[in-house]
Amino acid sequence: MIKKISIALLVILVLIQFIPVEKNDSGDQQFNISNNYEIPGNVQTIFENACNDCHSNQTEYPWYSKIQPVGFWLNNHIQDGKRHLNFSEFTNRPLAYQNHKLEETIEMVEQNEMPIPSYTYMGLHPEANLTEGEKQEIIDWAKSQMAMLKATYPADSLVMRRRQ
Repeated sequence: MIKKISIALLVILVLIQFIPVEKNDSGDQQFNISNNYEIPGNVQTIFENACNDCHSNQTEYPWYSKIQPVGFWLNNHIQDGKRHLNFSEFTNRPLAYQNHKLEETIEMVEQNEMPIPSYTYMGLHPEANLTEGEKQEIIDWAKSQMAMLKATYPADSLVMRRRQ
């Protein structure tokens, strides 16, 4: 019985290798955050190293993403990350949303919730392990962008409306 189950699992593992996973690499920059927000080079580098794989339309896939079921898991993870924050679609959203996402970025970095541990697990993405200085650079940048929004737009345009 165990032999039959083992063979069935092996067959399934081999067969799922042929199921394609849609890649997250559209490269569309029309609504990219950098189009409307000033992002200094040091912060841009941090975003490229620690954030963009899951929070943009430009994922750089590691070699192991071609092995299923790991590829399915990574794809799910990327889609979830983009659902929460997508720098490539950032300026296509209302100002209140943009302001709220900057505020959430500060919160997530301050609470060490980003980048998530599974992304930096076992040294797979050592460049994404943020130093305290890098965390502070992101926080300071996001706060400055929120201040810019506050100085540029009416206060009521920066407040998220509660859903009824």
